Amino acid sequence: MGIMGTFFLLAEVAHSAGAELAEAEGHHGFGLNPDIFEANLINLAILIGVLFYFGRNLLGNILSERRARIETAIREAEQRQKEAAAALSDAQQKLTQAQAEAERIRKDAEESAKAARESILAKAAKDVERLQKTAVEDLNTERERAIAELRAQVSAMALQRVESQLKSQLDDAAQQQLIDSSIASVGGR
Repeated sequence: MGIMGTFFLLAEVAHSAGAELAEAEGHHGFGLNPDIFEANLINLAILIGVLFYFGRNLLGNILSERRARIETAIREAEQRQKEAAAALSDAQQKLTQAQAEAERIRKDAEESAKAARESILAKAAKDVERLQKTAVEDLNTERERAIAELRAQVSAMALQRVESQLKSQLDDAAQQQLIDSSIASVGGR
């Protein structure tokens, strides 16, 4: 039988003893009885003493268990706080590293863009220079072709004019004499 069983047994014994005493004297109902023995004050004192004696250990055990649970909960909360602080510190460090990396990437991108811009400008300048040379060469070629055409036209016109003059100034006898002298000059060589 446990402590609580003992407590209930004592309470039942005290109650039944008090009820038998009240019936024997003929009292019914509630009232104030100044007689210590009749009022069961001794039984109540014994009951309170037993409760104090056995309840003290029970109450002490309950309170110590509760205190242990509270201390465990506090330690766990402190541990979680430390872990959260460490996680926060780690996250802040990672954020700082990420910001530094982002700044480095931005600077690299700016330098790459600047190098690409300079490369494009240099290539464009070379292209312009090449186009200018090509244009000058094309212009010179076109001028030479135009000059050659003009010379050909002038030569053709000059030949036509000479032919027409020769036809008008040379008669058959003069042509025969010119042919003979040409043959003689070719044959004499």
